[in-house]
Amino acid sequence: MKLDILSSNIKLYRSMKRLTQAELSRLSGVSLPTIKNIERKKALPRTNTLMALSKALDCKLHDLVRPVGELSLVRFRASRKLNRREQILTQVSTWLNNFTFLEELLSDKKEYTLSSLAQNSNGYSPIQYAEIARKVLLLKADEPIDDICGLLEHCGIKILLLSYASDSFNGLSVNDNKKGPAIVVNTWERISIERQIFSTAHELGHLLMHLFDYDGSSRPEDAIQEMEADLFAGYFLMPEQGFNTEWEDTAGLPFVDRIMKIKSIFKVSYKTVLYRLKQKGIVDDQIWLRFQKLYEIRYNKKLAYKEEPSPEGSEPFGLAPFEFHAGRLSRLVRRAVQEEKISLPRAAEILNLTSEKMIERIAEWEELA
Repeated sequence: MKLDILSSNIKLYRSMKRLTQAELSRLSGVSLPTIKNIERKKALPRTNTLMALSKALDCKLHDLVRPVGELSLVRFRASRKLNRREQILTQVSTWLNNFTFLEELLSDKKEYTLSSLAQNSNGYSPIQYAEIARKVLLLKADEPIDDICGLLEHCGIKILLLSYASDSFNGLSVNDNKKGPAIVVNTWERISIERQIFSTAHELGHLLMHLFDYDGSSRPEDAIQEMEADLFAGYFLMPEQGFNTEWEDTAGLPFVDRIMKIKSIFKVSYKTVLYRLKQKGIVDDQIWLRFQKLYEIRYNKKLAYKEEPSPEGSEPFGLAPFEFHAGRLSRLVRRAVQEEKISLPRAAEILNLTSEKMIERIAEWEELA
């Protein structure tokens, strides 16, 4: 038994159950010093200790001692070094394994319809990549994207919404022919929904434009690639034709109201709209300060320049959490349960729910069937 694997798995399952070390000690009957020593890789526990921990963590004994599976074809989008990088990768790997297991069990694997575009070598610009991707996904030239998670899940990309209390980690993507591709987005409550949606499109840009950079290594972000992914995301979410049409249609509104309306139509940040205006030469570099002053005059409220972190969120007229939701994994679990192909505990494990919450979820499924 490798102590580092055991330590990582116990920390992973404890984190998934949102338990502190003290709470795990109380639930399992294992002393707090013992748990600390295991997680610090200082002590190898006895079998009865592992059994008590696995029961408290609602997982199988072998889940604590086996390697989850290393992700190599992955790239992070993080502005600073993450202390929990390995833990996040382990959690993502577990999620991908469960997702792939369900797809194979139900013979329901989605074809990755953007694969050809990702592997092309025609030297497209980020804007061209965005335009072609929209065409492949059958989006009209001026059409807003109402549900980016649903759109990408339908085209074969797995989406994981993972709450991680840090504004330095926006998300990551996985380029794996067997289990992926996949996009993971940080849904911490202090990150606006607009930013979460943008991060999803940003990671899609990496999957299409930067396949060669998926080697799993830990290194600083590449400024050029980040800029390219941002440019892709802006035009993928807010296509040029759609933007031009809405800009003309809102010509009679006050400037701030114009920005707010366009932002709400395309579900982007007000900054994305302002940046597009700057790209087109409609405004100059002073637009950021001018917009803040106009916003304060219009709504008698100051708008902080930095979007996150903020307890209330400073994105004006922001989107609600239900407007950004990934649902394919839950649908697969529901089908597997109803077809009696997985047990209730296994379903709860995959969805990271307690047994009680899983029973409530199944009751809802039956009631609304």
